Amino acid sequence: MGSNKVLIVGAGVGGLSAAIELAAQGHAVTVLERAAQPGGKMRTVTIGNTRIDAGPTVLTMRWVFDALFDKAGLSLPSFVDLERADILARHAWDERARLDLHAEVGDSAAAISRFATPAEGLRFLEFSERARKIYQTLEGPFIRQSCDSPLALIREVGLARLGDLWRITPFASLWRALGTHFHDQRLRQLFGRYATYCGSSPFQSPATLMLVAHVEQDGVWRVRGGMGRLALALADAATQSGAEIRYGAEVFELLSNGSRVTGVRLDNGECLYADAVIVNADPAAVAGGLFGDAGQAAVKPMPRRMRSLSAVTWAMVARTSGFPLSRHNVFFSNDYRAEFDDIFKLGHLPKAPTVYVCAQDRDDAATAGTRLPERLLCLVNAPSNGDHHRYDSSELLPCERSTFALMERCGLHLQRQPERTLITTPTDFNKLFPGTGGALYGPASHGWRASFNRPGARTRVPGLYLAGGSTHPGPGVPMAALSGQLAATSLMADLGSTRRSRPMAIAGGTSTVSATTVSTASR
Repeated sequence: MGSNKVLIVGAGVGGLSAAIELAAQGHAVTVLERAAQPGGKMRTVTIGNTRIDAGPTVLTMRWVFDALFDKAGLSLPSFVDLERADILARHAWDERARLDLHAEVGDSAAAISRFATPAEGLRFLEFSERARKIYQTLEGPFIRQSCDSPLALIREVGLARLGDLWRITPFASLWRALGTHFHDQRLRQLFGRYATYCGSSPFQSPATLMLVAHVEQDGVWRVRGGMGRLALALADAATQSGAEIRYGAEVFELLSNGSRVTGVRLDNGECLYADAVIVNADPAAVAGGLFGDAGQAAVKPMPRRMRSLSAVTWAMVARTSGFPLSRHNVFFSNDYRAEFDDIFKLGHLPKAPTVYVCAQDRDDAATAGTRLPERLLCLVNAPSNGDHHRYDSSELLPCERSTFALMERCGLHLQRQPERTLITTPTDFNKLFPGTGGALYGPASHGWRASFNRPGARTRVPGLYLAGGSTHPGPGVPMAALSGQLAATSLMADLGSTRRSRPMAIAGGTSTVSATTVSTASR
C-alpha cells in the first residue's frame, strides 16, 4: 500500500473524519489545530465549572459514524455513549398551542391529528413519504458522492430514474411545497424550519430540503456528556488509527512550489511539508487570503449576499418553571416571513425572532421545571455580517427582550443571572471562524442551483483539498464528516493510493487536542 504524507488544517468534524480515513489506510497524517481541543464549530463553553454545548446539539445519520469507525477497525459505542430520542422536538406558538414531533412517524401523525385535525395527520404521512423518496433519490448520487453540477447528478441518477429526480421538485421553494401538504400554517411554519438547518430561508430554499424530515425520523441521538464528547471520540479514533494531532498549532499560510501546494507555515515560522493538504475551514477563509496567496487562488470567493445564517446565542445556567421543556424546543414567532425578510433583505436582527432552546439536562420526560439550575442554549437566527458590523446593546437588548418575551408568552419562565450567561453574536462568530462574517453553514441554500455552488473536495490548486460543513455535501455534523471522507477519497485517488476508500459518511467523536487557523464543524 502506498503511503503519502498529509497535513490536515483543522480538527473539526470534517478534518478528523478525513484523518481517520487516511490514517486507517496507512498514510502519515498530521492534524494541525489552533485551539486547545478538537471540535471546531462543535464547540463547548464554560460558565463557572459548567460546560455547555454551544454549537451542534444533536447527532443524526448515525450510520455515517458507525461506518467510519468500523472502517478503521473501531466501534463507535466503545468511544461514546449514545441514546436515541423519542421526542425530536417540542414546539410552541403560545401557552396552549404545543406540539411534539416523535421519532416514530405514526406517533407524530397522531400528535398532529390532535393538535390540528385528523386530515392534517394524514397529510403529514403523505409529506413523510415524499421526504423519504427525496432522500432515497439523493443519498447515493449526491450525499455520498462528489457532485458539482445538475448534469453530474443526472449522470449519477441514470436515465431510468429521471422521473424520480423530477419528482423531488427542485424548482419549487420549500415554503410553496409545504403549502401543498399542510393547510394549518403553523405546520407549514414548523416544517419550514428545516431550511434553517442549512442556514437558509424556507421562502428561498428548494423543496428538496424536505428530506430533513426523513433524516430525523431515521434517528436523532443524544450524546451523553454533550456533543463535545463526540469531537473527543473522533480525535481519539484518529490517533488510534495512527494520526498525530497537534493542538495550539496555528497555520499562517499554505506553501506552494508554483504548481501545487507542498505544505504549510505555522505562525511560529515552522514549515511542514507534505504530499497534500486538506483545509478543514470555511472556503471563504481560503478565498479571502487568510491562508496566503496559494490558497486564495484555489477557491472562488463567495459574495456576502450568498452567506447563510449566523446567530445570536445565550448559553446560560438558569432555573426554569412553567413550560415543560424537552431536550429540544422551538418557540415560533407570529410572522415567519418578516423574520427572514429582516435577516436576508434588511440585514438586521429580526424584530420577532423564532427561538430554539436546547435544555441540555433534559430527556424525553415532560417536567415543568427543576429546583436546580440547568444548562440552556437559546438561539435566534441573525444576519452573517459580523465582519463589517459590530453588535452593541442598542441592537442586542431589543432582540433579547423579544426573545425572552416570546418564551414567557409560551409559558417558559427563566430566572437568569448575567454572570451565568454568555452571549455570542455574529461578530463573535466571525472572530471564531474568520472570513465568514459569522455565517455558520457556508453559502445559503437559496435557489435550485445552490447545492451545486458549494465547493467540493478538490480545488483549483493541485495538492489542496477542502473539507467541512461549508463544502459539499452540505452543513450538519454528518455532512461535515462525509465531506472529510470525500476529501480523503479524492486525495488518495489523485495520489494513486493502492488501496482505495469508497465514499463513506459522517463524523462523531471523543477526544484529543489540536490546532489550526480556522476550525470547522457544523451545526
